Amino acid sequence: MSPLEIQERIEASIVGAQAQVRDYTGTGDHFEVSVVATAFEGKTPVERHQMVYEALGADVDGRTIHALSLSTKTPEQAGQSH
Repeated sequence: MSPLEIQERIEASIVGAQAQVRDYTGTGDHFEVSVVATAFEGKTPVERHQMVYEALGADVDGRTIHALSLSTKTPEQAGQSH
């Protein structure tokens, strides 16, 4: 799976999401994912991660996607980090 495919699936599934995805090993199965979305407001970090995993569905099976490093923020939180 490509970083672009992951980005598109997250952005299509989570309302108002902006995702950045990087394949950090070059093997196509280990990804660093940063998602900023208004849909994360009022959600716990666990709930946010569950939303991302739901967007990716069965591909988070250890074969297609072996590892994800996730950063999930609201737009307000993302603005505070800069």
